[in-house]
This record gives sequence, structure tokens and C-alpha cells, in this order.
Amino acid sequence: MIFRRLIALALLIPLLGGCAASTYSWGWYAVLPLTDHGRDNLRFLVSGVGVTLLLSVISIVFSVLLGMVVSLASLSRNVFLRSFNRAYVEVFRSVPILVMILWVYYGLPVVLGISLSPFVAGVVAMVACDSAFQAEIFRGGIQSIHKGQSEASDSLGLSYLDKMRFVILPQAIKRILPPLGNQFIYMLKMSSLVSVIGLMELTRRANELTVVEYRPLEIYTVLLLEYLVLILVASHLVRRLERRMDVGQ
Repeated sequence: MIFRRLIALALLIPLLGGCAASTYSWGWYAVLPLTDHGRDNLRFLVSGVGVTLLLSVISIVFSVLLGMVVSLASLSRNVFLRSFNRAYVEVFRSVPILVMILWVYYGLPVVLGISLSPFVAGVVAMVACDSAFQAEIFRGGIQSIHKGQSEASDSLGLSYLDKMRFVILPQAIKRILPPLGNQFIYMLKMSSLVSVIGLMELTRRANELTVVEYRPLEIYTVLLLEYLVLILVASHLVRRLERRMDVGQ
């Protein structure tokens, strides 16, 4: 049902443009699935979905793991670890993802002699920036757990890592799941920025097809619908996961 509505919306866009007395000459033939040429173009555009999803999933997994480690450092009694957490969060939270992508791809070969592919550079840059936000999400979730849980764990003789692993984190995960889901959706959208270094994901494919077909509005409309479908599906899965874990109970 949702796909039918999206297709209907795409077909209505040129009609709305005509009502606005626009001088733009619509050319939906470039992406119309009724012709061989249109189907080839659509297959070219849709083939970037796998790269976009893979990039987003890998980035969110590593950013969650790194963010959790950094957040645990902020709750440690060690002054050095707390200082490291604060510096890490402030630095990487302040750098735009686009700037980080460009610096990792073009800067690391010069500074460290490390040459990365566009995909790996995109993952590194997105993980570095997003993990700072993940660290704050985890820190807030852990600190929201009643201190009696921590005191009870200490009375049982649990180590700091065991206390976090068996007592605090299982309770905190339920509370931070909604913001974690939001961050995944955010990463899914930010993956489009990796197109600037040549990764053949959805946005890069749309840009290249626009150069060939000279139909920017039609092609970017398809791109908009592609991202819309991905975000709606991801949001639905996050809500199902929240209900399964009984978030808020």
C-alpha cells in the first residue's frame, strides 16, 4: 500500500508543477518503468540501495560499540579516562560529518600515509562523528538508572565491568533504544554525504544519471522516494523492536 501511494505521489508531481505555471519541461520518460530506457535507469538508481544500507548498518554498529566504551570511560573514577571522554565528545561532536569525510579520505594519506577506499573512509568518518553522540546517549541512559542498583551490585562484590554488563546496561538499553533508533535513521540519511568522495550509493548514482539524462528534477524525485521508503521501513522496524522490548515498562 505504501509503495502504491509513493508511486501515485511521483506521478502527481508534474501535474502540480503545471498548476504552478512552471516553465520547467517535465521528462518522466527518463525514469518511467514502462520503457526499457526508463527501467534501465531505475535499476541503476535502485542498485545503490545495498551500498547505502551496508554503509549505514556497519557505521551504526561500530559507532554504538565505540560510543558505549567512551561513555563507560566518562563514568569511571579515573580522572584521565573522564578527561579523555570529555575531549573525545567535544571534538568529534563539533566536526560536521561532511568535513570529517573529506578529511579522512584526503587527509589520512598525507598525514599518516594511509589510503582508504571511499567506503572505508565513509565508515571511519561516520563512526568517529556519530560515536560522540552515542557516548552521550549511553551516559544519559546509564545515569538514569537508580543508584540503588549500583550500590546493590557493589554489595555483591561485582567488579565495575560485571556491574555494567549484568545489572546497569541491560536496564539502560531499554531506555536508550528510542534515541539509538533515531541515530540509525540519522546515519541512513547522512550516508548520502559519502557521495562526495565517489562512493556509488544512492545519491552518487542519481548525480551521475542526472549528468547523462539532464533530467535533474525527475531523477532527484526518485531519489527522494528511495530515501523516504528506507526511512519509513527503518522507523517501522525500530518501533517494533521497542514494543518487543517493552520500552518504558
